[in-house]
Amino acid sequence: MDAIMDFLRTTGFSLIGNDLRVLLMMLIACVLMYLAIVKKFEPMLLLPIAFGMLLTNLPGAGMYHEVFFAGGHVNWSLFGGQPVTQELITELSVNYPAIAESLTVGEVVTPGLIDVLYLGVKLGVYPCLIFMGVGAMTDFGPLIANPKSLIMGAGAQLGIFLTYIGAVALGFTPAQAGSIGIIGGADGPTAIYTTSLLAPELLGPIAVAAYSYMALVPVIQPPIMKLLTSKKERQIVMKELRPVSRTEKIIFPIVVTIFVSLLVPSAAPLVGAIMLGNLFKETGVVERLSKTAQNELMNIVTIFLGISVGATATASTFLDLQTIKIILLGVVAFGFGTAGGVIIAKILNIFSKNKVNPLIGSAGVSAVPMAARVSQVVGQKENPANFLLMHAMGPNVAGVIGSAIAAGVLISLLS
Repeated sequence: MDAIMDFLRTTGFSLIGNDLRVLLMMLIACVLMYLAIVKKFEPMLLLPIAFGMLLTNLPGAGMYHEVFFAGGHVNWSLFGGQPVTQELITELSVNYPAIAESLTVGEVVTPGLIDVLYLGVKLGVYPCLIFMGVGAMTDFGPLIANPKSLIMGAGAQLGIFLTYIGAVALGFTPAQAGSIGIIGGADGPTAIYTTSLLAPELLGPIAVAAYSYMALVPVIQPPIMKLLTSKKERQIVMKELRPVSRTEKIIFPIVVTIFVSLLVPSAAPLVGAIMLGNLFKETGVVERLSKTAQNELMNIVTIFLGISVGATATASTFLDLQTIKIILLGVVAFGFGTAGGVIIAKILNIFSKNKVNPLIGSAGVSAVPMAARVSQVVGQKENPANFLLMHAMGPNVAGVIGSAIAAGVLISLLS
């Protein structure tokens, strides 16, 4: 009977009583899985993120331990099997009291599956590998054919820096504010990469907010686009883009890598990865590498990244007033990013002979290719003969580069 009672005390059903908040976290995880499966909100990443959130909140499963990554760095001694010391508990009690209370001196914490997988996030490996896959699937031709797209892509990063100011005003540290602001870039891997370096304690809420808003692009953007443009502007028909040679497409990623890395060295890992993937695609001499980057590598890393990021959304970190603030600030970041791209397009029209349809400026947020499709849909409703998709792809891919540069600037200034 004693053995049976001991077994029952070790079950998750019994351990739930230690922290009833895990029930709410499991419910939130199930809601996110519903949105991914039924509503198809960014299912490729939202589904593994939601399942990672479920796994980490299962009492007693021991898949993820925050203590290994507390303090913003990897506690390698614990990974190596060293016992918990009083010095570590004292250090954690300042900023991570919940983690400190769960530890005892001399305890040896055994790494779980997700602890090992999360090293790829913490060390910045997964986001860069995903960027390589994105580069292998991206055509920079529209951007090369219309260099003005770069300016619109840069303008769409306005939301990042305005949100940074707002987050600081709401009491977040500069590093946390930078991580929250990057949501406005509408680029999940960039948000994860930046947050893992600047504010790892906010990784769960920021990742969920970033991918949720990316999925809501068709809902959030159209009202802002229509508010900032007149019917006449939305009906502007743009000239067909010039053909871009293979030589230009090969030179472009090399030049961008050199220039951006010299300008903002902190952005080199992200920009270098996306440009290497694009070089695989455009040269045509490494087709196997290009296909691997687009498919097998991208898919494997997406699974590992999603589960690892979801696992950081524990009850103690996610169910907090900060999370609500992050969700609200994410909307602000996204809205200002959309507005910034449209406004820059309108300004360009003042000085340009060949007018651009300002709707394509909204695609400067780097939700590729969804934001470009939204520009196409809104424009075609005003003028059925208008085809903006290829024009919108210019600011769209420029936004990917712009968000990586913005992330590099924030990392350089705030880390």
